[in-house]
Amino acid sequence: MSSYNAPFEIHVHGDVPLRSDVSFAQLQDALKPIWKYAGAKSLADGAQSSYEEEPGIKFNAAEHVLSMCWTVPGDEDFRESLDEMCMSLNDLAEQGAAIEVTFYDAEFDDEEHQPADAESRDDFLMLFVGPNPAAIMQVQRDLLVEDVVNLMERHFDGAELGGVVSEIDKLFNQRFDALVNSLELGKPPRGSGGGGGAGHGGGRRPRHLH
Repeated sequence: MSSYNAPFEIHVHGDVPLRSDVSFAQLQDALKPIWKYAGAKSLADGAQSSYEEEPGIKFNAAEHVLSMCWTVPGDEDFRESLDEMCMSLNDLAEQGAAIEVTFYDAEFDDEEHQPADAESRDDFLMLFVGPNPAAIMQVQRDLLVEDVVNLMERHFDGAELGGVVSEIDKLFNQRFDALVNSLELGKPPRGSGGGGGAGHGGGRRPRHLH
């Protein structure tokens, strides 16, 4: 969309480990929803951020990592582009990864004379990508444990928090088992000679979750 009068500055930030066989062409296609939204004709054309001090979108072919620190002017419809991008990145990711997206209310910042009761429309999203549900749940679990431990260490020694971490793992175990069971329901009965079942969901249980 045009950047003229765009109500938000949208910042996308995160590192996604990619499979070793992923090519630049595949990555360009996966990221097409966001660089096309920015009005670019290619990933190389759209990889630069609105702010020169930000690295933008980088593909480290040697380490097989996609790094994003990229800002684009836009509106709420950018969320649709993010959804499409994440679906495509799932097919390229080697591990689970988190992508932070912040919507800064540009109109609120530009208004010099705001009413006393005016509120900013700033928003924050945490998106997750990964090769399978277990990988995605793993990174979700790790981030939650980090947040909870950091919060509780203000009051307790870290060695006292093993029980809290264990309870978090139980919750993710329950979610993972429920997901596997729901996907099992969609599979044909054993021995029926049916084709493939529900695509994702098999895989291993996330590590730490036992």
